[in-house]
Amino acid sequence: MHSPIESFLRKTIYFWALAGGGVLAAVVAVNVWAVVGGLIGLPFAGDFELTEMGVAIAAFMFLPYCQLADQNVTADIFTSKLSPAVQRRFSTIGSVLALGFAALLLWRMYFGMLDQKSYSLASTILQVPVWWVYLPALASLALLFVAAALSLRDNWTGSN
Repeated sequence: MHSPIESFLRKTIYFWALAGGGVLAAVVAVNVWAVVGGLIGLPFAGDFELTEMGVAIAAFMFLPYCQLADQNVTADIFTSKLSPAVQRRFSTIGSVLALGFAALLLWRMYFGMLDQKSYSLASTILQVPVWWVYLPALASLALLFVAAALSLRDNWTGSN
């Protein structure tokens, strides 16, 4: 049984991933509009920029859920015949690594966003400031850190 805070965090991670699916659906809609608009003489300016930004945002938005649901890439072919206790130890090590990488990426991406903001870099056609894309990426990395901490606790206690 999860505490109310933990339940809230798990639901937040789940809905964040669903929102990532919404971002991908919007990217698909933009691309459909670009293709159909191109055929009927109503092109969509900046579709490549929106696709690039949208796919990057969505990919980051899926990371916390993948960690929490234990759906990251694993080497099951090597571990499937090991005992559950050894498999849990490997999962614990993976959660520690995910926690460390989430913290490292969050730290460095934050400074990357500050650099992009100070340079005033914007997309070529739509002039969307590049640093805006960092905001959902940073939120995703913060949620990834939370998900890694939760999965570490789950693996450590065996409460998966």
